[in-house]
Amino acid sequence: MPELSRLAELITATRAHFINTIVPLWQHQGWNPQLALPFEALDAQHQPLPSQRYRAMACARQLYLFASLPQVPGAQAHAAALFRALQRHFHDAEQGGWFYSIDSNGQPLDRRKDLYTHAFIVFACAHYWGSSADPLAESVLKAALEVIATRFATGDGLYEAVLTQDWLTLKSGPLQNPLMHLAEAFLATLQVRQDPATQTALIALCQAMQRRFVDSKTGLLLEKPLGSADNWFEPGHQFEWLYLLETSELLHGSPLHRSMQMAFSKAEAWGVQEGHVLSMLNLDGSVRDATQRIWAQAEYLRALTLRPDAQQRVEQQLVTLREGFLHAGGWYECRDALGDVSRHDMPSTTPYHLATCYGSFAQWVE
Repeated sequence: MPELSRLAELITATRAHFINTIVPLWQHQGWNPQLALPFEALDAQHQPLPSQRYRAMACARQLYLFASLPQVPGAQAHAAALFRALQRHFHDAEQGGWFYSIDSNGQPLDRRKDLYTHAFIVFACAHYWGSSADPLAESVLKAALEVIATRFATGDGLYEAVLTQDWLTLKSGPLQNPLMHLAEAFLATLQVRQDPATQTALIALCQAMQRRFVDSKTGLLLEKPLGSADNWFEPGHQFEWLYLLETSELLHGSPLHRSMQMAFSKAEAWGVQEGHVLSMLNLDGSVRDATQRIWAQAEYLRALTLRPDAQQRVEQQLVTLREGFLHAGGWYECRDALGDVSRHDMPSTTPYHLATCYGSFAQWVE
């Protein structure tokens, strides 16, 4: 099967670029040994950008990255250091939960508590516990799940996006992106332990997403609840939701899964141009932001691996990713509407998307 051999070669080369070029950046140039944290971003010459903050979410994404790479020399030790740093720098011992960010000296900077951060802490700790069997990881996982259930939950299956340090409301309401990553975190938790409460919360969350975020006219999942002013959708998030739902035995066939199956076609027709995923669109299909971001490319490629007879399309999109966004020194984060590189920095959060994307290739290599 020469076609499959060609795809396998592309996958092998792309994975090698990830393991040999991208991952080592965050063990060396992108690593701040004084704080035991990843720098927020590297420039095109692999130098850290000036450090104004370090986010707990970025630390958690990197914790997931290294916990998921046992074959990389030093990865498990690096994951252990990240786990300790997450607790040391970001945990709020007085009020509970985790701060959003610290400053360059390691002091709390933005003390708010946001769902996006807490979701990634659950996600990362679940993976780290699964790979290390560290009992403290299970303890932190349990604590983070409890904080989410008792502090962020709104009682209708959804969760507030942001609260103050002492858990007072900022009237942010629920937002799509942190809720999607919470669903991802719940799924990761269920992979490492039997957890009836988390399973119930996950089902309720997906039911609420169907009820509150899926537009009945277009079938698309919006970024803000239905009825919100100035709403929009992002094709990359349609693809990301589809992958999570379709690969879950628990959620496969659910109303939200069926919605995302239908949304895929519209998101692809409106939001993908010549293989490039556009950032944001209005509900009538007009383009709101034509920026092409590497994370959305990765999510589109990952979703395509689940489509029927997808081999040729997966190969085409893998070529688009490699030729348009990967280079010998790392990756391009964004291209503008004309296709020109608009960001030359490499954020520490992006390897998470590449790792989850490349993990979906196993079936093709086999």
